[in-house]
Amino acid sequence: MKRDAEYIGPEDVFYDYCLHAYTPPVPAQGKLRSVNLLRHSFAVQGVGEAMYDLVEGLRHTVGTGNTVWGLKMAGTAIAWEYYFYDYRRRDRERSMSRVLQAMRPWVTPRVVPNENLHYFMFSIDITDDLLGGDGYLDRVHMYIGTPGSTVSAGICYALTGKGAALENLYYFFRPADQMDEIAFKIACSAHVDDLRIALDAILWPELRQCRTICCANKSECDCIYFSGITVDQFLFFLEKMAYPDSIIAFVRKNRDRLDHLLFDVGIDYRMENGRLVIPKSGYYGTF
Repeated sequence: MKRDAEYIGPEDVFYDYCLHAYTPPVPAQGKLRSVNLLRHSFAVQGVGEAMYDLVEGLRHTVGTGNTVWGLKMAGTAIAWEYYFYDYRRRDRERSMSRVLQAMRPWVTPRVVPNENLHYFMFSIDITDDLLGGDGYLDRVHMYIGTPGSTVSAGICYALTGKGAALENLYYFFRPADQMDEIAFKIACSAHVDDLRIALDAILWPELRQCRTICCANKSECDCIYFSGITVDQFLFFLEKMAYPDSIIAFVRKNRDRLDHLLFDVGIDYRMENGRLVIPKSGYYGTF
């Protein structure tokens, strides 16, 4: 089961990378779930059995379809990150404590959660080495809201044994009617000189037709996420970012069995020696 292809059934709900539901753009029954992309990436990377087992263990804990997965590529290195949302905050059921406890067969968490905090999501970096190595989980990323903000936004903190440290800031926009705000947010950067780097190099014209765009500020770069793109836009992204040929081929081969999904992708970027560089990119799904 954990390696078999999974197909859309009548009870499936479709979520984006913020666990917001959406309606598929075309009929979905009998087509592929996005978890198939995750498992295919496992096969491409030749990961150990624990990576497959963890997916099933987390499903048992938080329910099928409620975990967001992200595949991140930096250079040629590939890793994953799992995201857990519960917008009920203190009344949450999908808590950090519960998920970390569920992961104990594979890792030893050394982060002590405080469930009094008003976080609405958290994420955990996942690698084959983590599950097959010493197994110590020393960092969890916690996200809280920004009351009073004029746009939807979030703040990310790294939780370690030393406490909480600010990591990233996220701002969400609707490209249909906020494109000027998106462009200005990109221009207000500590990492990019917008008089030297063209806007189209960051705000890709090919992906502007999407549901939401998120602009993020990180310590060493900025980031932009395009949420709700089509399978053809997704293929454009994979090819532009030079993902492994086997990953691109899998999506292209199964295009008609993935066209019901709306995809979410992102790039980290900064300026080095007068030119734009993209040190990391990623794409998302659910399981």
